[in-house]
Amino acid sequence: MNSENEGKYKMQHELHDELHHKLQLAIEEGCKNVPVPASDADIRLRAAVESVIGLLDRGEIRVATPLANDANDANDANAAGESESESESESERWTTHAWIKQAILLYFKFSPMAHIEVGPFVYHDKIPLKTNYRDLKVRVVPPAVARYGSFMEPGVILMPSYVNIGAWIGAGTMVDTWATVGSCAQIGANVHLSGGVGIGGVLEPPSATPVIVEDGAFLGSRCIVVEGVRIGREAVLAANTTLTASTPIIDTRKSGMPEIKGYIPPRCVVVPGTKEKEMPGGKIFTSCAYIIGERKPSTDLKTSLNETLREFALSV
Repeated sequence: MNSENEGKYKMQHELHDELHHKLQLAIEEGCKNVPVPASDADIRLRAAVESVIGLLDRGEIRVATPLANDANDANDANAAGESESESESESERWTTHAWIKQAILLYFKFSPMAHIEVGPFVYHDKIPLKTNYRDLKVRVVPPAVARYGSFMEPGVILMPSYVNIGAWIGAGTMVDTWATVGSCAQIGANVHLSGGVGIGGVLEPPSATPVIVEDGAFLGSRCIVVEGVRIGREAVLAANTTLTASTPIIDTRKSGMPEIKGYIPPRCVVVPGTKEKEMPGGKIFTSCAYIIGERKPSTDLKTSLNETLREFALSV
C-alpha cells in the first residue's frame, strides 16, 4: 500500500471510529436519560438506533470482537508450556460492546409490529428479515430465516435454519438444518453447526459476553451452547453435548482431571458425560462434558476432523 492510499485508509478509519463513538455516546445517554416520546431527543435517539442496526446488518460493527493479539497470545502460551487456564484470562480475549446490545434492545422497543410476507410465508413481528443474501454471496435454502441486523460473510450456507439479530457468521460456515444461531452470537469462519445445534442468544445484561464459536470448530448434531460459553478454534463437540456457563468441563488429558467452566480450549475433542454428586437422599448424576483428546495440528482441517471422528468413535 503506497503512502497516499495509507493516508486515505487511515482517514477513513478515523472517520468510522468517530461516527461509532458518537453513536455509542447517543445510545448510552438515551439509556440513562430516556427522552420524552416524539421530542427532538427521542427522534435523535431513534435515528442513532437505526444507524447502529444498519451497521450491524452490513457487518461494519460487531457485538463482540476478538483482540488482535488473541492467536499470538495462545501460541506464546503453548510454546511456554502453559495451559489455557494458566495464560491470559479467556474472557479478556474478546471485547463485548455493551452499547451495541443496548441499541438492539432499544430497536425492539421502538419498532412497531408489522405484517411481513415472504413468498408463501406470513409473519407478524417487530423486526424485518434480512434480504441482501445475493450481495453478500450467501447461499440460503428455504425456509431459512435471518433477521435484519445479523451478518454473514461470503460463502456462508444457511440450510433451513434461524439466525437472530446481532449474530455474526464467518466465511465458509455451514449452519445446518434446524440449527439456530441466537442473538449476538459470534460464529467464526469455516465452522460447521450440524443439524439441530442450538446456539443461545445473550442480550441481557448488555455487558454479558455472547456465545462465541471460533474458526474451524465442529459442533455435532443437537449440541447446545448457551450463556456466553466460548468454543475455541478447531474444537470438536460430539453430538448432544450441552454446555452452559455452569457445566463442568473435565479435562481427562491431565493428572487429576481438572475442571473448567465456560470455555473449550482450541482443538479439543469433547463428549457429553455425567458426574456423580452426593445429595441428602443419595447419589445422583449430573451433566458434564469431558475433554478426551485433541485434533492433530499437523494435518489440514478436513483430514484432521475425519481422523478425529474415527479415532474417538464420535457421533456427529
